[in-house]
Amino acid sequence: MYTVYYAYSQLSFHTAVLTALAAFGIAIVLGPIAIPVLRRLKVGQNVREDGPKTHLSKAGVPSMGGIIIVIAIAVASAIFSGFDTHWMLVMFLTFSFGIIGFLDDYIKIVKRRSLGLRAWQKFSLQILASIAFVFLLDFYNVETLIFIPFTQGLYLDLGLFTPFLLVFVVVGTTNGANFTDGMDGLASGVTLLVALFFLYVAFALDSILGYALAAAVGALLGFLLFNSYPARVFMGDTGSLALGGFVAACAIVLQMPLLIAIVAFVYVAEVLSVIIQVVYFKLTGGKRFFRMAPLHHHFEHLEPPWPETRVVSLFYVATVVFCLIGLLAVANI
Repeated sequence: MYTVYYAYSQLSFHTAVLTALAAFGIAIVLGPIAIPVLRRLKVGQNVREDGPKTHLSKAGVPSMGGIIIVIAIAVASAIFSGFDTHWMLVMFLTFSFGIIGFLDDYIKIVKRRSLGLRAWQKFSLQILASIAFVFLLDFYNVETLIFIPFTQGLYLDLGLFTPFLLVFVVVGTTNGANFTDGMDGLASGVTLLVALFFLYVAFALDSILGYALAAAVGALLGFLLFNSYPARVFMGDTGSLALGGFVAACAIVLQMPLLIAIVAFVYVAEVLSVIIQVVYFKLTGGKRFFRMAPLHHHFEHLEPPWPETRVVSLFYVATVVFCLIGLLAVANI
């Protein structure tokens, strides 16, 4: 797992730190500029009427702040990545899903349609973006072997099944990030920890994506200054879908898509909670398996209810634990 870095190494620890600091700086500069602009544009958060009552105070807080994260990641990493092919592929998927999220936010906030894009519209756009990404991987001859966790460096070529798996990974990861975005600092903090894990993997594999991942760490740290409880801005679908696309793209290019199920288990749990809730509701004629889905809202409806900060802390701790398990999973590559 450990790599000795010679003069021809693609990555420099010093440069990665500079990238993270640059992204952090961009985020903390953009925050005070973007938040008042978003407030003047009246792109405030719409709060679900059936959601936790404690969230009613969030109505009107500026959303679409994910623009801050995306700009910080793209600008800071572009400076040091030299527009490498792998970097461009990651940015393609990040921006593609960021645009889908922007459309969803625009319809929710500007058009005042609470659910945003129709489910079929959102899913169709996600599938198209994922297919385009997989096509570009093939076009640029990017290796798509799949690392099998907890093995002695075993990689598999799934052949014709690979594109289907990769599309599934992208759509699943982006929706997982999207469902996780429902509390102050939750999605940004969880994704920060996941990015740190893949940054470690990028250094172990000497991948140029280390700079993009370092930029993500810095950008998310900066954004958390404005997004942690009580949030002054929300990332919206613009940010959550872009971050999901970023994580999926990095994992795929690093040949580690299966690791997402481990280190981003919070994403998985959030998606599964929604699926279980919907299926159980239909099978039982209106009964609910969870008090509310996605999963983080379930804890807010317990008796006594958990405060938002406690739920966020739990999910942070869970992500750290699963990232440690992830380190064991890649220990022998």
